[in-house]
Amino acid sequence: MGRALAIHLAKMGCEVALSDIGAEPLAETQKLLEGYDVKSTISVLDVADKDAVYNWADSVVADHGKVNFVFNNAGVALYSTVEGSSLEELEWVMDINFWGVVYGTKAFLPLIKNSVKQSEVTSDNQNDQPRQFKEHGHVINISSLFGLTAQPSYSAYNASKFAVRGFTESLRQELNIQNCGVSATCIHPGGIKTNIANSARGNDSTSTVGMPTGDKAIKSFNKLLKFDASEAAWIILHAAATNQQRCLIGNDAKMVDAIQRVFPSHYSEVINDITQLSRKLKPRRNNKRSDKTSTAP
Repeated sequence: MGRALAIHLAKMGCEVALSDIGAEPLAETQKLLEGYDVKSTISVLDVADKDAVYNWADSVVADHGKVNFVFNNAGVALYSTVEGSSLEELEWVMDINFWGVVYGTKAFLPLIKNSVKQSEVTSDNQNDQPRQFKEHGHVINISSLFGLTAQPSYSAYNASKFAVRGFTESLRQELNIQNCGVSATCIHPGGIKTNIANSARGNDSTSTVGMPTGDKAIKSFNKLLKFDASEAAWIILHAAATNQQRCLIGNDAKMVDAIQRVFPSHYSEVINDITQLSRKLKPRRNNKRSDKTSTAP
């Protein structure tokens, strides 16, 4: 999804500074940007490393002159029961999913504020012309569908994404009070086609709550990732451009959010009933398709 965001931003004429923990995917993304008349820079970065994030923020300003947007998008997943997860595994998830967002926000927010302030001073006829998209200031933090409701065997992931939600919503209120020209949006994607499932960690403790383990867990996770990443990126950019407080991506996120609002204390039972019903109906739908394809015209 980060790659799709970079491509769409380049299409819109925005300079792009990219970071990733992997050098190879970074280089691949930068190569995809070569056809656009924009400057791009890359940096191999572990978002869990506070000093590295702050140093990168400084280098982005040095390379590009200003910063208007930060997309805190890095994320990892862990499938395990609370009892079965180690403290080290919990820290691994929180360091990337939550502290990575905190470091990215803290490092870039003052730079974004300064960029917006400078554009207000230097722009001619500012009162007569609406701001272009790339002149706005915005912090975009990626939470999850799992930042709306909790799920068994994903307690660490849930905790990190709920934390991102609370952090970002509080930040937005502060920025609104300050009226500084910068805002924040919390993104709640459902199942987006990314590599998060393939890079997830887990253990066999999930079998104690009737959940799959090992390769079956990864396969089950991947089945939930159906929404196109490029389309998701456009939705995120639109949410930032229209200054939405939060953005739900995908019917799964919208459905779960609606269930949680209607059944705040019992949403887990309702979601489980819907899941069980869907599993029962699936063989019937498959049988109907088989009957249609086997019937001669």
